[in-house]
Amino acid sequence: MDNSKNSAKIIGSLVIGALAGATLGVLFAPSKGSKTRSKITGRAEKLSKGLKKKMSKEAKFLKNEAAKLENFVENKIESVTASLKENTNTLLHSNSDHEFNKK
Repeated sequence: MDNSKNSAKIIGSLVIGALAGATLGVLFAPSKGSKTRSKITGRAEKLSKGLKKKMSKEAKFLKNEAAKLENFVENKIESVTASLKENTNTLLHSNSDHEFNKK
């Protein structure tokens, strides 16, 4: 959980930083508008690729963690099921022996 919270904070910080940088770049740009827009577009594309890469990495991490959790739960269910069967059989056999001894 902490890893996903940290990732969200990092991504949020990157987006805010990029927006602030783009705004300041436009306000104080010594270049022509078309050149400035081209720079902004290039930086936005670079940021977009970086975010896609980060999101892909996080998605793979979450998928892996989900698979681990699924395996853990399956093993626990199998363990509990086997234990219940064993306890049920024990109770059934002890109850039938008890009934037999009564007669």
